[in-house]
Amino acid sequence: MLSDKGLLRFADAEYQWKGPFYFIQGADPQFGLIKAWTQGDTNNGDDEWGEEIKLTEQAVQAVNKLNPKPKFFVLCGDLVHGMPGTRWKKNQEQDLKNVLKNTDQDIPLVFVSGNHDIGNTPSRETIDDYCQNWGDDYFSFWVGGVFFLVLNSQLYFDSSKCPELRQAQDAWLDEQLAVAAKQKCKHIIVFQHIPLFLSQPDEDDDYFNLEKSVRQQIMEKFHKAGIRAVFSGHYHRNAGGSYKGLEMVVSSAIGCQLGKDTHGLRVVVVTEEKVVHRYYSLTDLGSHGIEKELLDMIAKQK
Repeated sequence: MLSDKGLLRFADAEYQWKGPFYFIQGADPQFGLIKAWTQGDTNNGDDEWGEEIKLTEQAVQAVNKLNPKPKFFVLCGDLVHGMPGTRWKKNQEQDLKNVLKNTDQDIPLVFVSGNHDIGNTPSRETIDDYCQNWGDDYFSFWVGGVFFLVLNSQLYFDSSKCPELRQAQDAWLDEQLAVAAKQKCKHIIVFQHIPLFLSQPDEDDDYFNLEKSVRQQIMEKFHKAGIRAVFSGHYHRNAGGSYKGLEMVVSSAIGCQLGKDTHGLRVVVVTEEKVVHRYYSLTDLGSHGIEKELLDMIAKQK
């Protein structure tokens, strides 16, 4: 899937609504975190990631078996644990690519940048390196009359080393939302790594959400633009809430779990009226596939 900082084109026909479809959302394969977390050394303990390789292989196998096929498979950041410039990052990235290349070639992969991908305080250099490896850090695309936006949430968390890049993303986002308004899309859906909030729009600032004043501006912008849902990761647990009809969906990890959830993926069904989603363990999705209730929604053509 090729992109630029404009419209990522599946095909011009994708501007038109053709009926219900679904996609798969995953987050935080984060090669290296399981050992680092277990050892209590998240800075230097990421020198093994065999468990994450197996989990991500399991995720790819589960996605490949699905019928009908999802329109795409999005990974919402923290692809690997190694921060920019750390010892194991390149090896972790290569091993992740080796697993992901086994994804069915008819299922496009969409990548979202996380804090471990570009750094807690990203710079032009760390973002450029990410873009060379994984594609643009923000972009948009259409699927079946639905407009999707991928954002670099780290620019909202701390852009002190590259304020001009945050300004560029802000200007681009305003342009994209203007395009969406003219095109009369069925829904607008956003992907970003850091959640706007975990459960309540006015919750206190936390490592796992965006700072309140920034959050409020983004929530209002999204609400006014008619954005239906924001899907994120980062928390390594399932969570979420809503703000004026905007749903914030926080999905747990393919990799290391920090709560009581299972390693899993989220199935997201898009119908003409709504966006419905369900989190599945990798085991359940691989063994049983998508449940009949969701399959029936996908099968209902216009």
